[in-house]
Formats: sequence, structure tokens, C-alpha cells
Amino acid sequence: SALGFLLVGMGDVPVPQAGLFLLLLIIYLVTVLGNILFVVLVVAEQCLHTPMYFFLGSLSSLETFYSCTILPWLLASLLTGRRTISAHGCVAQFYFFAAFATTECYLLAAMSYDRCLAICQPLLYASLMTWKVCLQLVAGSWLLGLLVSTVLTSFLPQLQFCGPRTIDHFFCDFTPLLELACGHTSTATLVAFIFGFLDVVFPFLFTLASYVCIIAAILRIPSNVGRQKAFSTCSSHLTVVTVFYGSLFVVYVVPRTAPLRQLSKVSSFFYTVLTPLVNPLIYSLRNREVRRALRKGLRK
Repeated sequence: SALGFLLVGMGDVPVPQAGLFLLLLIIYLVTVLGNILFVVLVVAEQCLHTPMYFFLGSLSSLETFYSCTILPWLLASLLTGRRTISAHGCVAQFYFFAAFATTECYLLAAMSYDRCLAICQPLLYASLMTWKVCLQLVAGSWLLGLLVSTVLTSFLPQLQFCGPRTIDHFFCDFTPLLELACGHTSTATLVAFIFGFLDVVFPFLFTLASYVCIIAAILRIPSNVGRQKAFSTCSSHLTVVTVFYGSLFVVYVVPRTAPLRQLSKVSSFFYTVLTPLVNPLIYSLRNREVRRALRKGLRK
């Protein structure tokens, strides 16, 4: 329908709105600059031209788009006090958000597969993880993200809204929109459930299986140094996966009852705003090669 929606956003958070605006602006700038810097570093430095960094660079560019879907609107609403969003704007925001979130799930799964091959099949790694395979995995993640998002978004214009058009969230997400709809939402709910399984649960289980193999392989390494070295190559990825999926499950698996709704909002904030911020930090601080490349780049 042509009417817009009122997004509660962060309006009910008991903190000064000016302070919140400043905090989010800093988060936004650091996120975008940090991720762009990481991509530039991966492209510019020869020593980072490996599959692992190709995936990390892809993740960083994805995170840049991702934070640009939600934060600018949130900042504008805090600055102007206007919290309404047009129906078209709402659908567009959901489309891009769903596309980037799904792409991230599949990209993290592809990265866990890359780490699994590197640790479990070190002698075959170079022949298995070729540049062609890397490109196919990243392109596949993007295609799946866009496909899932297109199908899900096509259901939104079909929903009927009759009651108050107030979304208790800081961006247009599928579940809060379904809660507002009246009439038949069973098809949309079923589709959302199926796609939730395909774009969250399936890549998560794949990532989990990869880590079971990785840990089993690491435990078989006889020396302590060897074990630490092997684990250090995947510890940053594991950190990001834990934060991302942990908050994702709280949002989409925990029932959205009134007391738990704020928890859901905080968790959404984690994976939409904080994950893109911490990713480049986690990867660059915990990684010797990235630190070395950064120092080299700064010296130039």
C-alpha cells in the first residue's frame, strides 16, 4: 500500500538522542572507512593475494554496503526527528538488507570451507582452492543472497495493513512487518520460515560441520606450536561467525513477545551495526600478515 510506516527506531531507548546520534555517526564512519581500508590493503599488497584474504576482502566490501542500508536512515531519523518511512522505501530497505544478510551467511560458510580445506587437506589445498573456485564461491553467495531477497520481497506488497502502522524496530524487517499485517499471512509466514532455513540454518550447519572437521584435524597435530598456528588461522573467522550467528538466532528464533522484543532489537543492532564494525578490527588485529601489510603500506 502507498501509505508509509512509522519506525520506532531507537526512539524508546532511554539515552539522549544527540548522544546516540554521535555514537552511531562514529560507528558508521569507522565501519565504512575500516572496511574500505581493508579492501584497499588486500588489493594493494601482494602478500595478501591468497584465497583467505580474497574472501576477507569480499566480506569487507559486503559489510560496507550492509551498514549503508540501515545506518544512514537511522542517523537521518535521529537528526530530523522524522521516523516515517514510505512503503516503497520500506520495501527497498528490506530488499537490500535481506540480500546482504543472506550473502553474508553464505560467504561465512564459504570461508569456513576454505579454512577447512587449508587445515584438513594442506597438501591438496592449492589445487582445490583455485582462483576460479574462489570467484565461484563469492559469486554464488551474492547470487543466492539476491535470489532469496527477491523472492521474500515479492511477498511484501501483497500484505494488507489495516491497524496502526508502527514498526517496533529500527529498520524494515520481515517479521515486524508480518506482525502488522492483517488477513492471510500464512503463506508469507511459511515462505519466511523456509527461506530462514535455507539462508540461515543451512549455511550455519555447514559452517558448524566445517569447524568440527577443523577442530578434529587440529587435535591430531602432535606439537603445541603446530596446533596454535593452525588454530590462529581460523580463530578470527570463528569469532565473527559466533557474534553474527549468535545475534541472528536471538532475533529470529526467540519468540517476539513484548518483554523479549527489546532483546530482539538489541541483537539486531549487534549483527546489523556492530558486526560490520568489528569485522575489520578482528581480522586486522588478530592477524600478523595484515598488520605487516598495513605497516608496509603506511611506510610507502
